[in-house]
Amino acid sequence: MESQSIDKPISLFRTIDWVTITLYVLLVSAGVISIYAASYDFDNASIFSLSEFSGKQALWIGLSLILGIIILQIDYRIFETYAYPVYIGVILLLIATIFLAPDIKGSRSWLVFGPVSLQPAEFGKFATALALAKLFSGYNFSLNAKISNYFRALIIIFLPISLILMQKETGSALVYISLIFVLYREGMSGLVLLSVLSAISWFVVTVKYATPIVMGIPLGQAIVLAALMVIFLIMIFLYCKNPVLGRNLTLAYGASALIIWGLSALGINIPGMVYFMVMLGGGIIYTAVVMFRHHIGKYLVSIGFVVSSVIFMFSVNYVFTNVLGNHQQMRIKVALGIEDNLKGAGYNVNQSKIAIGSGGVTGKGFLNGTQTKLKYVPEQHTDFIFCTIGEEHGFIGSVIVLLLFLALILRLVHIAERQHTIFGRVYAYCVLSYLIFHLCINIGMVIGLCPVIGIPLPFFSYGGSALWGFTILLFILLRIDAARLQTRD
Repeated sequence: MESQSIDKPISLFRTIDWVTITLYVLLVSAGVISIYAASYDFDNASIFSLSEFSGKQALWIGLSLILGIIILQIDYRIFETYAYPVYIGVILLLIATIFLAPDIKGSRSWLVFGPVSLQPAEFGKFATALALAKLFSGYNFSLNAKISNYFRALIIIFLPISLILMQKETGSALVYISLIFVLYREGMSGLVLLSVLSAISWFVVTVKYATPIVMGIPLGQAIVLAALMVIFLIMIFLYCKNPVLGRNLTLAYGASALIIWGLSALGINIPGMVYFMVMLGGGIIYTAVVMFRHHIGKYLVSIGFVVSSVIFMFSVNYVFTNVLGNHQQMRIKVALGIEDNLKGAGYNVNQSKIAIGSGGVTGKGFLNGTQTKLKYVPEQHTDFIFCTIGEEHGFIGSVIVLLLFLALILRLVHIAERQHTIFGRVYAYCVLSYLIFHLCINIGMVIGLCPVIGIPLPFFSYGGSALWGFTILLFILLRIDAARLQTRD
């Protein structure tokens, strides 16, 4: 009698990624300790006392672990099957929040249930990630196959953004923009990513250097126009692959620069705007002639990038002055170093930098931070929790925390790339995009590199909604990843 081998399901305990869970536990544990230090006022009770922020956060962590265990018990196919219904449910919740949430500091983004407050925008992250992963895993779906596929993906991303903006919660809405990196990973043209990054750069440079004048125009506009000339040449060489056209334009730009320099030495000044417009316009006309001669559409893309960039540059001042609110303008000015406003919008950031700088290499020691104990930094246990780490544990402690985040990010990249399904891979990169955006923006605003927009530090900042949101994101990914080997085909 021949022996028959029967494949048995592999235990979930063996297939779960324990490295990620270990990093998660380390981060949330360090978060509780940091919250306790940030809210400590010399007569505090135990770190686990429910009268303290740290005790409440410990309770949220306990509930998060229970939630994570429940998620791990769910059949992984459920997440893909019900991705769209979950997304629709969360969208309806976001709509309801606009009308039901009370006004808290000018924002209607929190649903209050007695002593508990929840922010639906945090739960919209995993719902949007599931919906986007479901879209990409559709039969024969390819982002570049039809332009309508781009619109479908963008609708999934921008619908929650628009609803969260209606709640006047700009910071939470901006997090969803990070999903553009997922689209890039799944085949979106690098030109789209270049356009987004360029728009951000043009905005920052134009606003920051709006006052200094060079060649008769604002320095910011001169920098943008000069950068566009360089980028245009690079696109002709590398994207259009026309070295002859690129060489001719390079010689023309170089010769014109020498002529302008020579004229200025003779006391004849050519307005900077005239020079840049003539050079860019002449280059565009020359390129257009070549384009029609060879019938190559890539030239049209290069021309369109330059033209749209110039239009965007001229619109920046209007948008900044007439569209953004006064408090938003002030936060951007403070972040860009245009204004200090140390008693207003710049107060938090200034005190945060003092706290981090005073920590030195090794820090002042646990519970010994003077900036922290004297409450110089408002909301230090939430968005500005990192300055507590910097003050009490110094450069070394800050680096250790950042290395833990780096380890988690690299692990999630590894998990994403080993997925056997498009659904799992896209969802994994959604989680990664959220995490990296939160980390970079939060650290950036704490040290004064980014405007203060109210984005928490994952696993550290006080708050149950943010912790639950990231826990759900992470443990759904772990459940999907565990399914790779849990059953054999």
